[in-house]
Amino acid sequence: MKDDNIELIGFVKASNYRFAVLKHLSEKSYTPTELSHLSQINKGHISRTLKELCEKNLAICGNDDAKKGRIYLITDKGKKVLSKL
Repeated sequence: MKDDNIELIGFVKASNYRFAVLKHLSEKSYTPTELSHLSQINKGHISRTLKELCEKNLAICGNDDAKKGRIYLITDKGKKVLSKL
């Protein structure tokens, strides 16, 4: 039986950054700066990773209209994918 999320699992597994960010978001919501400090990953990489995760509906920005202090959260789909890793 094929897992419906197998492509997304592969997408997350292909990047240590994606996995780390998704794992942190599973604990609570964070800003990109907080994620950068927590994971010790450059903020530029964090921003790109968050964009990728949002495009795949694995994470969302809770306050998309904000210029600063954007808060990111994991989606239900993101939780399902993370549970398979």
